[in-house]
Amino acid sequence: MADIFALSQEALAGMDIELVDVERAPLGLLRVTIDRPEGVRIEDCEQVSKQLSRVFEVENIDYARLEVGSPGIDRPLKRVADFVRFANERVEIKLRTPIDNRKVFAGVLRVPEDTVIDASAAPVFGLELETKSGEAQVLSFTFDDVDRAKLDPIIDFKGKKR
Repeated sequence: MADIFALSQEALAGMDIELVDVERAPLGLLRVTIDRPEGVRIEDCEQVSKQLSRVFEVENIDYARLEVGSPGIDRPLKRVADFVRFANERVEIKLRTPIDNRKVFAGVLRVPEDTVIDASAAPVFGLELETKSGEAQVLSFTFDDVDRAKLDPIIDFKGKKR
């Protein structure tokens, strides 16, 4: 899978599109998830589909169907750059080891202003949790502490975003 991800990332270089994930699903489905700062449009999916179809044909990547889509409102955060990009947004994280018998936490992601995206650095992030008493509590963690993370917006279906 890493080869397909790297190949896809290389094929999309130069386009204003970020490759979020590549997944092999049952029945030969190859699912590619893309994102853009302004949001993914149908034209972006079409453009990526055409580009990757050509590249996969040349590279003899075996698949029956290619599906290109956006990550949705609960976008996964898979890299340090994702954490930096979505600073001050509401996220849900699952830690590898429990803290006070809990692994899953939701709150506002806090990233230090001087955070540099560097392979050798391990920045410490904060997750601002709301407590029942109304005061904010901050959970500190590193990228390596996280098993999975995703955006966790609160949506009011009456048209108001809280």
